[in-house]
Amino acid sequence: RLEMRDFGVKVSIIEPGYFKTNITNVENLEGNFIAMWEKLPEDTKASYGEDYLKGFSGMLKTLQKLFNTNLALVTNCMEHALTSRYPRARYSAGWDAKLLYIPLSYLPSALADAV
Repeated sequence: RLEMRDFGVKVSIIEPGYFKTNITNVENLEGNFIAMWEKLPEDTKASYGEDYLKGFSGMLKTLQKLFNTNLALVTNCMEHALTSRYPRARYSAGWDAKLLYIPLSYLPSALADAV
């Protein structure tokens, strides 16, 4: 964003939370993760353990319940960034981006990592 400023290009960053899309489709993610898991050497699988694989799948299924389905929140940010006379430097779309990720960005790294 700052590198482009010297060339007269205004860049706005859109930071969406989790939305229900094909990218966040749990079945696709889980399938890709299992395919990568199966390609790992046995010693690497042993290092992580089968519980890691099961925990990851469980986490995805839990998170999916929180995914936002209103993609208009993202496209509205895009529209504002493209058409506004004074677009913002950053846009956060979704409740999780506003209530979780923005506050986390202000915390010290060690504390954010713990959260």
